[in-house]
Amino acid sequence: MNHIELIVNGIRVSRDVEDNQRLIDFLRDDLQLTGTKEGCSVGECGACTIVVDGKSACSCLLLAAQCDGAEIETVEGLYRDPVGKRLQNAFVRHGGVQCGFCTPGVLMSTKALLDVNPTPDDDELKEALEGNLCRCTGYQPIITSIKAVLKG
Repeated sequence: MNHIELIVNGIRVSRDVEDNQRLIDFLRDDLQLTGTKEGCSVGECGACTIVVDGKSACSCLLLAAQCDGAEIETVEGLYRDPVGKRLQNAFVRHGGVQCGFCTPGVLMSTKALLDVNPTPDDDELKEALEGNLCRCTGYQPIITSIKAVLKG
């Protein structure tokens, strides 16, 4: 067992975790933050993307114990962020959400990018999203949604 302390969506969390407990399981099972989705379990699909200390990361590839002391943001925390709210609204308005399974990961990858680069060009946007797979939208509505937020 490991004792970890971290900040999740602005709330300090202190828990004991098993040595082999993945971060995605900690978030979903222990903290009931089920917006983070598990798709491939090997870091290829992006559905489990969260932001750890300002950088996007696949939560299926991290152990909870590795995140001791970290600041973590999940899709549930976007309501506190003005850009996060605008992203969510734009995805609904412009069809960036279809089945919705990939959406939390796409939103978190986008948020991580916009936090460090509020005016990305097309190439930077595509690079930030390249680890997020979507089978429904064809990606153009996702890009359109993000660009709507960039335009203000």
